[in-house]
Amino acid sequence: MTFNPSAALLDALVLSVVEQGDIYGYKITQTVRSALDISESTLYPVLRRLEKDQCLEVYDVAYSGRNRRYYRITSRGRAQLMLYRQEWAEYQNSINTILEGGGKI
Repeated sequence: MTFNPSAALLDALVLSVVEQGDIYGYKITQTVRSALDISESTLYPVLRRLEKDQCLEVYDVAYSGRNRRYYRITSRGRAQLMLYRQEWAEYQNSINTILEGGGKI
């Protein structure tokens, strides 16, 4: 079964991946795609939006005759990620309550 990810979930996953250390775009997309069935073309707009929202900083590094774009999380991005993690924990608890038979009718 495949769940349709929301924009907030994609933002949270990308921020979480980048939080681990500076990383280039293709590697981010491959990491997120290991958890979600999603296309690269869906993830690059997420990276641009997070940069625009000042959650990510971007810089280029020469690699094999080309520039490779790297992303770094900002303090604003870390704060947003903390909020996403709190919301995820609450959401997960609510869903688990129902899935594990504890939901009341």
